[in-house]
Amino acid sequence: MARNPIQFQPGLSLPAFLAQYGTEAQCQAALFQHRWPKGVVCPDCGNTTGSLLARGVYQCHHCHHQTSLTAGTLFHATHLPLTTWFLAIYLLTQRKNGLSALQLSR
Repeated sequence: MARNPIQFQPGLSLPAFLAQYGTEAQCQAALFQHRWPKGVVCPDCGNTTGSLLARGVYQCHHCHHQTSLTAGTLFHATHLPLTTWFLAIYLLTQRKNGLSALQLSR
């Protein structure tokens, strides 16, 4: 029987994960890169020019629509830091049999 390449792919160790996503700034940079790989795009008009305001909100130069990095994502309207969310996602994806909510809360 052939080996399943998905099952035997190398994982990311916890120290390597923490080195890559250990701080809030690293998590924000990763989320920014995944959400807007070619730069910020306005969700209303599609304009690619905008600026970052002091409170962490991006404002479009064309229609003045404001959006945040987490708006419209899994992390929208949460009070948990991104580092907590990224660690929870890491723990859920690294277990072969999954992770219960009780284990995750511990």
